[in-house]
Amino acid sequence: MPVGLTITQVAAGAGVRPDTLRYYERTGLVPSPPRTSGAHRRYPETTVERLRFIRDAQRLGLRLSEIKELLAVRDTGECPCEPAEDLLRRHLDEIDAELARLTRLRAEVAGMLAAPSCTEPVQVPWCPPGCPTEGGDPDV
Repeated sequence: MPVGLTITQVAAGAGVRPDTLRYYERTGLVPSPPRTSGAHRRYPETTVERLRFIRDAQRLGLRLSEIKELLAVRDTGECPCEPAEDLLRRHLDEIDAELARLTRLRAEVAGMLAAPSCTEPVQVPWCPPGCPTEGGDPDV
């Protein structure tokens, strides 16, 4: 009986697709497992926990490159708390900047909705900013 879990067992245990596991293996997020004499992958049980960590970190919005950094620290046996805190602080700053941008966008859209609407329909061709109008002037 072969030792280790099949790719299907690991993927099901972590809630990912087998293709995702293969991709993570190719990119170095998951170490390549030993193979059977028939060239089938046999993963250690710890791979399921590693995949769950990757999935959970992605849910926090971390990029795979950032997750790879955290895993590299964790694989040394050291606590990844300090690097994780730095990453999460930077990510929080990115979220705050995006929220500020979306707040400005919301105010702009709300202002457009609050503006008086047309009382009579007018036939005006719509042209995105920068496209030439009938007169040939793109700034009109």
